[in-house]
Amino acid sequence: MKRCPRILIPIVPALLLHVAFAAGLLHAGGLESITISAPGPHNISYLPIDLIVRIGADREEGCAVRLLPTGGGAVALSNLVQKNVDFAVAGVPAAMSLKSHGGDVVVILPINDAPLFVLMVRAELRDEIKGIADLKGRVLGVNTSTRSSKTTSQQLVELLLRSAGVPVDTVRIVPAGQSWEEQSSLILSASVDAVMGDEPFASRLLEMGKVYFLAHLALPESVRGIPGSRFLHAALETRSDVIAEQPEKVAKVVRMIRKSLAWIASHSATELVEKLAITDVDERRSLILALERYPAAFSPDGRFSTAQLRETALFFQSGNDRDLPNPVFELDSLIDDRWAGRGP
Repeated sequence: MKRCPRILIPIVPALLLHVAFAAGLLHAGGLESITISAPGPHNISYLPIDLIVRIGADREEGCAVRLLPTGGGAVALSNLVQKNVDFAVAGVPAAMSLKSHGGDVVVILPINDAPLFVLMVRAELRDEIKGIADLKGRVLGVNTSTRSSKTTSQQLVELLLRSAGVPVDTVRIVPAGQSWEEQSSLILSASVDAVMGDEPFASRLLEMGKVYFLAHLALPESVRGIPGSRFLHAALETRSDVIAEQPEKVAKVVRMIRKSLAWIASHSATELVEKLAITDVDERRSLILALERYPAAFSPDGRFSTAQLRETALFFQSGNDRDLPNPVFELDSLIDDRWAGRGP
């Protein structure tokens, strides 16, 4: 079987050196420095991470958190396994992809309660692309993958294509990143025909009249028949050596994120956007509207859901392009729930 192309992005040494230098200064100032690599910025699925510093949840733990934004969860996971950071936030299916390739990754805390991916198509193609089957021969953008980990976005695209009888090797897949600048530029420049995009960017482009939605994971009727469509998306990951050698550091980051989740649950969408200090008028408006549209976007208690994990295993098994060990076993071996706990 032909391999679907991996989407590669280089790690920039100068940037990592800058982060390491800044982190050293913070440590010298008496605060334990922690860098978290996550997609963004201001991607709705990862807002609890953006919020940590804004509400001072890190300083309450005697830490100073710095964020290392990436164009995809697979890149964040690459930073993790290369030991550029000790923590990453990425989709659990992307972590499963990395684990299946031998990567040292452990999922320790759920952040999302619903995946919010949107397959958006350039508006001028409305008469040509009316269904998934019409994507054959087209150029599709997905969150950036790496050689050792396929992003959840790419896995979802491949699953949708197969469900419509479209061979994956009949489309061209290109990196679309996970920020407004990256995804909007591909659409506005007509560099792609469609993007498996993120909120609030997709809805902002829809409001501008630049795209229409072909599939929306938050709308059950839009993805009917797609196995595991309620999978766990964004989650906090680390490595086994960090858990073994610095368990209290893991506990601190878990407490920070839980404080962030609790803050979001007790404040309005407008208050959240104000706390994030977003000044661009259009960005503020689109993010507020998206947060109001998806009130159940985030985990309510930071606990793993057994039902959601079952969906995640089903999604990964259905969407992967090669035989793997039993995905339920694979997923259980990936999770350490001692800090988060597990519910129904």
